[in-house]
Amino acid sequence: MLESARSRLKAWTVAGIGTAAAIAVAGVLGAFGARHEPLPVLAPASRIDTGEWLLRPLKAYVTTEKYAYGTLLKPGGKALVLELEMTNRTAKSTKDYFDVLQASPATVDPATKPFIVLTRDSTMSPELHPGMPERMAYIWQLPDGAAAPASFGLTVIRKTYKPRDNLYGLPGWFNPTPAGTLTIAVGAGPDSGDIQP
Repeated sequence: MLESARSRLKAWTVAGIGTAAAIAVAGVLGAFGARHEPLPVLAPASRIDTGEWLLRPLKAYVTTEKYAYGTLLKPGGKALVLELEMTNRTAKSTKDYFDVLQASPATVDPATKPFIVLTRDSTMSPELHPGMPERMAYIWQLPDGAAAPASFGLTVIRKTYKPRDNLYGLPGWFNPTPAGTLTIAVGAGPDSGDIQP
């Protein structure tokens, strides 16, 4: 009887130590998993792969013109314009580019969505065709009285292609995640030169 009590006590002790070790290991792994790595800093003149899109920033500037590529500004208003080359890397025409760039809250109100315009004919939010690079302009209206920034930051969002999604079993681009950050110098006006590689 005493022998079986000792073996039970030994078994409980071993089980307790094993459980404590498992909890400690899980806690340590969880702590390391919760650590957030800083996002990569992307070069302003580089080509940026976002999955669906290949982007190449061209230039940024502030304008006070009443019409910026056909978009009407408020009287006395200013707009921050980012021109970039966008290439659709998918197999069909799409305009799934509204959230590919997120401007820094230090420069633009996060609630303000940009106007997105095809520069060659001022078409608002057109579908872009596969494999055809197009020059686009993202236009953010700046708050009243805001000074023109010397530079502004962007977060670039990447999506992943899945041949079958979990809900409908259809192909698509999913799981938007930040791919990196980008800081772009703001030029004097529409005639400021393109960013040099």
